[in-house]
Amino acid sequence: MSLDVPNVGRFDGRTHFLPARIYYEDTDFSGVVYHANYLRFFERGRSDFLRLAGIHHAEFAAQAEPMAFAVNAMDLAFLKPARIDDALVVETVFEAIKGPRIFVGQAVTRGGETLVTAQVQVCCISLTGRPRKPPALLLERLKPFLAS
Repeated sequence: MSLDVPNVGRFDGRTHFLPARIYYEDTDFSGVVYHANYLRFFERGRSDFLRLAGIHHAEFAAQAEPMAFAVNAMDLAFLKPARIDDALVVETVFEAIKGPRIFVGQAVTRGGETLVTAQVQVCCISLTGRPRKPPALLLERLKPFLAS
């Protein structure tokens, strides 16, 4: 593997697994991961899922009808804390597409134990911010990962 290629995780079936390490900057004064930082881990999981599936943000922004993604709903459950130096895994599953909405299930785990879960609703939008139907290319590349 080339040293200049970032780690984008791996797929096992429909699930994407992205390793993450907890650094001092991720924690609050007590040494526990600050709750808002889980949003960053989840974003990285979704982004690297797409990247590994051949879906690149810049490619869709450069199309004749440009599009982007916007998170418009997220339900989080904080079950157990992560701490400095913990080795975590961000698990991401793209569950379904309904109209412009994409439904994603995510979890942060440590040693197989679930710490935080997220149910995320992402919307395909035009660059003016209006919801839009996902392009055929996006649907084609996501199809192998969606529930039947």
